Amino acid sequence: MDDQGVSQYYADGPPTVVPLPIKSHFEALTDQQKLYAHNISRAAFLGTRIVLRQVSPESEAIFDFIIALQQAYHGKWSELQKDAGTSEQALREFLEYATQFLGNLGNYKGFGDSKFIPRCSPETIEAFASAVPKAKEALEVNRVSVAAFYATTDEPAKMHLGFPDKGHLSAYYPHSPDITQDEIEQISAFIAEKKLLPENTRLKKTKEGNFQLLIASGLSKPPPEGGDAGPDTVFDLNGKLQGKKLELVYGDHIEELAKIALHIKKAGLNAANDTQKQMMDEYAKSFGSGSLNAFKKSQELWVKDIGPLVETNIGFIETYRDPANVRAEWEGLVAMVNKERTQAFQKLVDAAPSMIPKLPWGKDFEKDTFSAPDFTSLEVLTFNGSGIPAGINIPNYDDIRQAIGFKNVSLGNVLSAKAPNEPIPFIRSEDLELYQSNRDQAFEVQVGIHELLGHGTGKLLQETSPGKYNFDPSSPPVSPITNKPITTYYKPGQTWSSVFGGISASYEECRAECVAMALSCDFDILHIFGFGDGTVDVNNKAGDVLYAGYLSMARAGIAAVEFWDPKSRKWGQAHMQARFSILKTFLEAGDGFTILDYSKDDLSDLTVKLDKEKILTVGRKAVEEYLRKLHIFKCTADYEAGKKLYDDMTDVDEWWAGKVRPEVLRRKTARKVFVQANTYEKDGKVELKEYEPTCEGMIQSWSERGVYPQEVVGI
Repeated sequence: MDDQGVSQYYADGPPTVVPLPIKSHFEALTDQQKLYAHNISRAAFLGTRIVLRQVSPESEAIFDFIIALQQAYHGKWSELQKDAGTSEQALREFLEYATQFLGNLGNYKGFGDSKFIPRCSPETIEAFASAVPKAKEALEVNRVSVAAFYATTDEPAKMHLGFPDKGHLSAYYPHSPDITQDEIEQISAFIAEKKLLPENTRLKKTKEGNFQLLIASGLSKPPPEGGDAGPDTVFDLNGKLQGKKLELVYGDHIEELAKIALHIKKAGLNAANDTQKQMMDEYAKSFGSGSLNAFKKSQELWVKDIGPLVETNIGFIETYRDPANVRAEWEGLVAMVNKERTQAFQKLVDAAPSMIPKLPWGKDFEKDTFSAPDFTSLEVLTFNGSGIPAGINIPNYDDIRQAIGFKNVSLGNVLSAKAPNEPIPFIRSEDLELYQSNRDQAFEVQVGIHELLGHGTGKLLQETSPGKYNFDPSSPPVSPITNKPITTYYKPGQTWSSVFGGISASYEECRAECVAMALSCDFDILHIFGFGDGTVDVNNKAGDVLYAGYLSMARAGIAAVEFWDPKSRKWGQAHMQARFSILKTFLEAGDGFTILDYSKDDLSDLTVKLDKEKILTVGRKAVEEYLRKLHIFKCTADYEAGKKLYDDMTDVDEWWAGKVRPEVLRRKTARKVFVQANTYEKDGKVELKEYEPTCEGMIQSWSERGVYPQEVVGI
């Protein structure tokens, strides 16, 4: 990798640091609610080291290195700079790197899965280590060299997360450089037979060629009654792995999960109702024993906990970063309900039964009844993980979603956060004012529809148990794609993610985004959000919000190629892969609906030109045709057709790779990192501390979070 290749991995300089304000919403809580929120916040943040270990072998050491510097000098960074003999610029570059690291909880981007490296020299890192013995010790104890901060120039594929046998890095498969994708998939199929869920596991291949399934738990052995797979902990493998063994090893992240379970129990003492108390009991059981069956029970109770003033969810939730798309990252959410904005979302929920029939498929491919979910607008106190989304639709377990339901949340103070003078590439100057005035409203509409009517729709046609079906197999539904009866469906034990594997996360995000693009054309929905009066008119306020939403999607589709790696030809971010395919749908719609406009050979003046007057006709039709295929292939477990479609729509040709991507990299903007508050319990009362939205404020907030070996009280 040459210098030009290395430069694309530099940390943002400067990063976009924004606050996550919460004080007024937190102070409105009762003392009991504050204690409930505080203890779940503590539990969420105590999972920090779990996230770090899930990212890369060096991330935990780098975290300790950064915090050791902060604590040694109490945030007086100029004194460290003088003692270390470095320049002000070198210090600033290190602080920018540290801020991006803490914002992603690791040295790989939470949104993109590519490594980022300091702009300052290795000599700067070494000088800081020499000035602070504890910082140096943090690296030495973990056997991490200064070189680990930087590019793996001799192994460029390791700059991206992915399957180890493809040359990439994945900490979900620790100390297993020769484990193959096929072996990972074989183990996944085997543990599925044993009714053992994979979300809280990591998988290790031993020198002898056997396998260890590392189960996250606060105990080093299964409970007396046995684990989720029963009392056995060693199994003989079958199939291609005949002759090999799989051992269940309990106690992965044991220290962290024991502390987490304790705070979960404390939260239960301050729960608002019996449902929350039972939910905390199941969380504590799951984190203590490693049982994902207990975790699933917590999620059932979570769905049933309707309209809480303090909303929470915690555990091993999203599988985006595991290349096999089955092992989940630790995350924890604590938030307060914004009652005013929630009213608009509730109106959308109420309207859903009349909106779902407008989607481009028949009733055979939709749930028999729409179970109205809880849909709230939240102000985030704590979100611990590798990044903060704008909206959430969980749980991810299909059986819970089908039988009990799900919840949607929109994260209001995340949606509204923006930096001053933020550049907006690829938007034409004549569209810029309208776009800036309407993009936040358009994004709220998009997130709302995406979460509720995107992820919340669709029926998986299944043989639910041997000989039992959720459709009539003697007269199966007719596919609107082939106009013939369907021939594929989910067999007993199969799930959406097990059938569609590595493409499932991005494919589903694409389906949900297409639903948002299609239904945002409905002026009744725009009226629900407070835009227009329901009259179809692309030139009124509602029309402007619609136009801004389509422009935003097209712009995101261009920017998406930053997250595609030309060496591995691999997408590194599920949502951006989806948005690229939707832009291609716009471009292929024809009739001049969407054009990439430029006059210079280097594309330095590249913008997107989208015909506002054709959104409701050409644009919506193209999106709905693409959406219909995505949806039917998902509902019918037609992996072969679904993969071919999605591979074609997300293929990056030479023009995109060689011409567009370099210009996207040249004009890329720094992704936001959020400075979050801390809470502290003192004499039975909880106090809140917020921090400045600066690099220094970000580092201080993490130093006072109590996840470094030396506890620090921030108030």
